Amino acid sequence: MATEEFQAQPPVPAAPPTLPPYPEMIMAAIEALSEESGSNKSSISKQIEATYGNLPPAHTTLVTHHLNRMKSSGQLLFVKNNYLKPGPNSPPRRGRGRPPKPKSSPPPRAALAPPRPRGRPPKSRDPTAPPPPPKPKATTSNAPTLSGKKRGRPPKSAVASAAPPPPPPAAAGGVARGRGRPPKEKPAATAPVGA
Repeated sequence: MATEEFQAQPPVPAAPPTLPPYPEMIMAAIEALSEESGSNKSSISKQIEATYGNLPPAHTTLVTHHLNRMKSSGQLLFVKNNYLKPGPNSPPRRGRGRPPKPKSSPPPRAALAPPRPRGRPPKSRDPTAPPPPPKPKATTSNAPTLSGKKRGRPPKSAVASAAPPPPPPAAAGGVARGRGRPPKEKPAATAPVGA
């Protein structure tokens, strides 16, 4: 039974002839059209369709993709909505942004110095000189400096922090003033003149 099923299957159709890569087809189409001002996308696509009959369904998308790719890589020039091949004497296409600095090659005999280590460089010492005596360590952090003053913010005095704050001084009339703006004084009522 297995042999009957194997023989009953239809033969596999031959694979369609393979197409050349799209960049090659595009270059051939531009050469075949040979327009001086270049060829636009639709004329390139129609030329490829006429030359190669069996194309994939996404042909127009593939042509657009490969034209953009060839334009960005410098294989094609894009002038006034037309694509053309760059001439042999045309300057190379420059990329976006600032060009890199030219690399100057150092003389071949000059030895490259090792890179500097990070941090503060050590003091140079004479190998024959004795090591300097160790510095005395300060016992307190509030040791006076060369100017004679202590470093940092001065501490609060112990007397001021232990005693309660003094009451505010009394006003000239002997009455303690309250908080805020004092009320406006009203003039004293005077007796009428004709009484």
